[in-house]
Amino acid sequence: MVATTIGLTEEQARWTPDDRLVPIVGLVNHLTHVEWRWIDGSFLRKPVSRSEEEFRVGYDRTLGDVVDGYSERAAATGRSVRSAPTLVVDCLHPGLPGIDLRYVLLHLIEETAHHAGHAESTREMLDGTTSNW
Repeated sequence: MVATTIGLTEEQARWTPDDRLVPIVGLVNHLTHVEWRWIDGSFLRKPVSRSEEEFRVGYDRTLGDVVDGYSERAAATGRSVRSAPTLVVDCLHPGLPGIDLRYVLLHLIEETAHHAGHAESTREMLDGTTSNW
């Protein structure tokens, strides 16, 4: 996901085709919040919240700030997951009874892949850059 941000200016990071999709900076910020909600909320059972504002990053935060926040969240997620005795630890989620940490991690992979594809498409429309995956 972060690879799609390399070389972008602040203006490019906030660009959306026809102003209809979420800009790349918003996708990275959203994924930071998704990990926080699922790991801190569902797994660690801390209070979390959801807001559509996570898709809209104010100009008081740079692309670098958002990418750094995503990296810090990834590190916190890694520490939390490594602290689990097993992946079969019960997690809480309204409307999804009986989920465990394995489910949470698979959901995070799915969510990241979905938004990485969106970011890749946006980047290609923006400046023609594509990944070499």
